[in-house]
Amino acid sequence: MKIGNIKIKGIASLAPMAGITDRAFREICAMFGAAYFTSEMVSAKGLIYKSNKTYSLINHSKQEKPFAVQLFGNCPEDFYKSIKLLENYMDKIDLIDINMGCPAKKIIKEHSGSALMKEPKLCGEIIKTAKSISPVPVTVKIRSGWDKNHKNAVEVAQICELSGADAITVHGRTKEQGYAGKSDLEIIKKVKENVKIPVIGNGDITNFETANKLMIYTNCDMIAVGRGAMGNPWIFKEINEGHKVMPTLNEKIRVMKMHIHKLCIYKGEEIGIKESRKHIAQYIKNIHRASEFRKKAFLAKSKERLMELCDELKNIKN
Repeated sequence: MKIGNIKIKGIASLAPMAGITDRAFREICAMFGAAYFTSEMVSAKGLIYKSNKTYSLINHSKQEKPFAVQLFGNCPEDFYKSIKLLENYMDKIDLIDINMGCPAKKIIKEHSGSALMKEPKLCGEIIKTAKSISPVPVTVKIRSGWDKNHKNAVEVAQICELSGADAITVHGRTKEQGYAGKSDLEIIKKVKENVKIPVIGNGDITNFETANKLMIYTNCDMIAVGRGAMGNPWIFKEINEGHKVMPTLNEKIRVMKMHIHKLCIYKGEEIGIKESRKHIAQYIKNIHRASEFRKKAFLAKSKERLMELCDELKNIKN
């Protein structure tokens, strides 16, 4: 598949998740065949105001290719200015993605993310402005709609396409649902039937069976895996190969240790240890005496101690 002039190898990308899909996690998923990568949400205003924290979010490695920077905001002019400021990074950035799907309260209060779904005309203006300045393809991430009575993903997708969007990702839940309930495959299917640009389906992908079901039912061009990849980067290998992948306990521990190491390298030991906790909880799901290990791991104050605990986990018997 191609998005603009960017060729994508594979059918499953890693969906961006704020506070989760940082450089460390993206590199882990790259090892197992994720097709392309998107930064955590980057504030358009943060770039304009020269926030070091904001600029740090666009750092990535050669393993993460193709790489998209996902911007959020609510003002077309802010997108113009922020993309202009990214010109010096465009030799490393392959795509610009516009977030119109985040349901977080903080983002909604700024009239950004999925709040934009209530203003289809503004969605079009933002895409048109982004396309006017971006030297790379521009994609957009949306939800099915604001709530169950206002599922307007097809309308927003068509407006974005007419405004120049090169591809669109559709999460099958409304803003009102957040991450609860079920993702609506029907709305993804309708979007695919009503636009000509590539459509990427997102929501409730936890294994190759759910990935296959979404692809077949909606006829979308690709899928984006979000929460289903947490503690399970093997899901990309599973989807690409079309069969269940069952990592051994030793393999899980090996990758978990690698993930912890990367977090500590990129964010410093103190922050890396704290941020590793949410990932550790996912890696050890369904492992015997997981609760006992988690309590000890969450109390660990050094990377060395955390690694020791990981090695001890290998010796736990059922």
